[in-house]
Amino acid sequence: MQKKLTITIDEEVYDGLYRKVGSRKISRFVQELVRPYVLRPDLVSAYAEMAKDKEREKEAMEWAETTFKDTVEEEV
Repeated sequence: MQKKLTITIDEEVYDGLYRKVGSRKISRFVQELVRPYVLRPDLVSAYAEMAKDKEREKEAMEWAETTFKDTVEEEV
């Protein structure tokens, strides 16, 4: 079930949201930004679900290895 919410924001922020997200997508954008701050996700199942994505895991490992190499090179 959805609830309607009226909020007040600065005109400049609204204009930026309108340009960046679009008039019919602002509610969903705000909801997705706020959700992690007000709902406690089940992190164990969320991480398990992410781990099933083999391509994502491969990219994450490559990123981690590259970052580690950069850190080691900076220390030398």
